[in-house]
Amino acid sequence: MDNVVARSWRGEIVESLIRAHIAVADIEGNLLYATGDPSYVTYWRSSSKPIQALPLVESGAVDALGLSEEELSVVCASHNGEDFHTDAVRSILKKASLSEDALQCGSHPIDRSFHRRDLPDAAEPLRIHSNCSGKHAGMLAVSQHMNWPIGSYRDPLHPLQQQNLRNLAELSDYPADKICIGIDGCGVPVFSMPIRNIALAFARLAHPVGLPSSRQDALARIRNAMMAYPHMVGGTNRFDSDLMRGAAGSVVSKGGAAALQAIGLPNRGIGIAVKIEDADASYIAPTSIAVLEQLGALSAPALESLKKYREFESYINTHDELVGHTETTLMLQSTIAK
Repeated sequence: MDNVVARSWRGEIVESLIRAHIAVADIEGNLLYATGDPSYVTYWRSSSKPIQALPLVESGAVDALGLSEEELSVVCASHNGEDFHTDAVRSILKKASLSEDALQCGSHPIDRSFHRRDLPDAAEPLRIHSNCSGKHAGMLAVSQHMNWPIGSYRDPLHPLQQQNLRNLAELSDYPADKICIGIDGCGVPVFSMPIRNIALAFARLAHPVGLPSSRQDALARIRNAMMAYPHMVGGTNRFDSDLMRGAAGSVVSKGGAAALQAIGLPNRGIGIAVKIEDADASYIAPTSIAVLEQLGALSAPALESLKKYREFESYINTHDELVGHTETTLMLQSTIAK
């Protein structure tokens, strides 16, 4: 199946082809549409964060600690480290009687254009500013609540990480013993599977009908927190946040590193996984929106609000001349027999 989703032109010549693998599935695991290979195996990376939040909810830790919806949303985040993000992460840690020193997410360079009252311009970013600090705070909180070891919460054999493995396997209908485990950029285990199974898991996150009632409630709670407080999931000028805000309750979305995007449509019980083959994340937003457009999942006002994500940047040379452009050529293929 042709998996060219965009073409880059310079003058009259196509200079490069952008390839992707895309799967669209329903909550029963039926593959509805595909581009490329729906069995393409990749790591979930940060797209798994909403699923990794399940133990926090299902263990009762969210209620026992009195975590807010905003705080639950930031547990699912790859955030900018803006003040409202770090405030929420610190609040989670405080409610769990833990300090920032317990975070094992490390730190990384951050966008300095955002005001941060706790980070002078000359200071190095702290662990609290890591885009994964919310996830790590959530992992620490549930470990504290369950009396699991705190210092080894990143270990693949830790009870929490084993629970994450089981949850991902169950929601995706993919055998746990076939899931390869790697280590993510922030140091926690990361899990692999075919993108059609990632799409299935996100369909169930979006529309958890048919699952045990306790799991339905937990998934709905996570989904609702993300959609109600989308700025907590990413932040200013972030695709996940702007997509969920623009879609106004009709989309739940979480991107991952290496150009993976997982999307769920609550009103339709559909999950979508988009993987750019060469891991160039600059193609994720236009490709994902093209998929949603072809599925009729976004209203005209939503598409207008996402205008800056829908088109690729033009190629401008050193003389400010337009010399090339990239255009989306994606065509989803129905997999339903007619």
